[in-house]
Amino acid sequence: MAEVLEQQQTTFDENIERGIKEKILSVNDDYTKVTYHVKNEKTYKLTDPEEKVRASYFTELVLDYQYPTEKIALEVQVPRRTPNDFADIVIYEDEELKKPYLVVECKKDGVTDAESNQAIEQVFGNANSLKAKLAIVVAGNTRTAFDIANFKPMERVQNIIADIPKKYDKVPKYKYIKGENDLKIISREELIQSLEKCHDTVWQGGKLAPTVAFDEVSKLLFCKLKDEKDNYKKGSIYKFQIGTHETPKEVFKRVDDIYQVAKQQDAEVFKGNLNLEPEVVFQVVKHIQEINFTKTDLDTKGVAFERFMQDFFKGKMGQFFTPRKIVEFVVKMMDINNNQLVLDPASGSGGFLLNALDSVRKHAEKEIPDDAQIQYSHWHDFAKDNLFGIEINDQIARVCKMNMIIHDDGHTNVISASALDDFKNVKKKDSTDLTILESTTNEGFQKDNFDVIITNPPFGATIKSTEYKQEYLDKFELGKKKKNQKTEILFIERCIDFLKPKTGKMGIVLPDGILTNSSLQYVRDFIMKRCEILAVVSLPQFAFSHYGAGVKSSLVFVRRKGENEKTGNYPIFMAMADRIGYDATGREDNQNDLDKIYDEYQIFKANPDTYEGC
Repeated sequence: MAEVLEQQQTTFDENIERGIKEKILSVNDDYTKVTYHVKNEKTYKLTDPEEKVRASYFTELVLDYQYPTEKIALEVQVPRRTPNDFADIVIYEDEELKKPYLVVECKKDGVTDAESNQAIEQVFGNANSLKAKLAIVVAGNTRTAFDIANFKPMERVQNIIADIPKKYDKVPKYKYIKGENDLKIISREELIQSLEKCHDTVWQGGKLAPTVAFDEVSKLLFCKLKDEKDNYKKGSIYKFQIGTHETPKEVFKRVDDIYQVAKQQDAEVFKGNLNLEPEVVFQVVKHIQEINFTKTDLDTKGVAFERFMQDFFKGKMGQFFTPRKIVEFVVKMMDINNNQLVLDPASGSGGFLLNALDSVRKHAEKEIPDDAQIQYSHWHDFAKDNLFGIEINDQIARVCKMNMIIHDDGHTNVISASALDDFKNVKKKDSTDLTILESTTNEGFQKDNFDVIITNPPFGATIKSTEYKQEYLDKFELGKKKKNQKTEILFIERCIDFLKPKTGKMGIVLPDGILTNSSLQYVRDFIMKRCEILAVVSLPQFAFSHYGAGVKSSLVFVRRKGENEKTGNYPIFMAMADRIGYDATGREDNQNDLDKIYDEYQIFKANPDTYEGC
């Protein structure tokens, strides 16, 4: 992602603070060392990522699982192991520390499945040598616990347990229960890390194409969200989790049941089945079973999912992403409200639509602070009924839908189709895709229907009369009697046709050639004939370079004129942005001219005839 985002406190930091508060551990002034207040008090470097995980889990063992500090030891030497090995944490049944009960192996967050499996072998070796009853590997937020005492030494599946017991009690059948031992809200970085672990697990080191792996991860995320929303009663057991002594086949069957029911209830998302081995699904469930996606705030989910997508789509499908700083500026300039119909006819992964949703949501939070239900309805109804997207690439349309679902809806009005097709065909939707099941029609996709269009259309492609029938080009005023035409030029006309006459407004990214080349004067004449030009903001050459596009572009804002409307001469707001919040490599730049340009535009709008610029 282009910018570095503000640091959020992680689950590990929160737990360590709890431990400090309860005086079971302490840290030095510069937060580089941690001391554990156990029987044999020890101090270690907190700057080590694994140490942070150990300190966090130690706090949970004492405060949440109620194991006494006098029965806990750290860095316990394991007998009969060569070379010498040490168990990270050992809980004993006695205060003399002679009867090991639980052995813990801690790894930093984000380790690979292979590294996690190595840690499992390590903890088994330690637990068997120490003759402990239970063992657990804590790899960041991914945890795998085992019943050691009641199974053969080489068993690694049948002896998995849902969680360790509290205070030497019985092993629970399931860990996550609504209202009792509920799911956790985690930080943005932890969420990104968890999503990346899911993708790496599904990708299987290259066995699947990254985009295919993304589809399968999306299906599992869909199941996870569905399960959370279905389990709204206190005491209900979440299905998207691994129970004690459950096999991968049993977990796969339960997840697949969620998926099959969801497909019947919501025919707007996926049509294909889960195309993964049970062992892979089992591992993904392990990575995300504890996360509360529903209660995680939308900003955290949105940014995490955006970065998750971009990490493996960028370079392959970079044209489907518009940098966040540019998206935010365009949406801000459009001043969208919850009563307007909003369209992106080249929606890509949904960046413009989701930013419009966030804009309406934040407005609701500000204007309706005391009524959460009305606030929710304000933006949720907007997402469900007023946001529309068209994306020609089936796979990216699925990405957009999943992005909308992560943001709590809006996916029903995202379709896989060509925005340049006949209006009647766009309205019918494309039902040939084997992965997305679309309903027969969506009456929202009509001419003269939208209040706002925000879009970054595809640049560079050419519609040729030799590949399409001449009638295809002739249906566009900008394509009539031409042997070929650029898609971005045809998009201008189609977008204007989608707008409501007289009131409809658009913010669009256009290559500078359309605005400056003498050979394209007819395009500029067309725009001025049908629209009032509100503003033009020139972007720097590098604006899209780290997304694989180097075309110099500008942002153009227009209002569609009414029938026979004459505007005469009028002032147009013009601005040039040299710095836009990130540099050519995508790294954060603290300066962003777009903020100042927005402020100046507000001054211009208030009195355009007397505006003198800055």
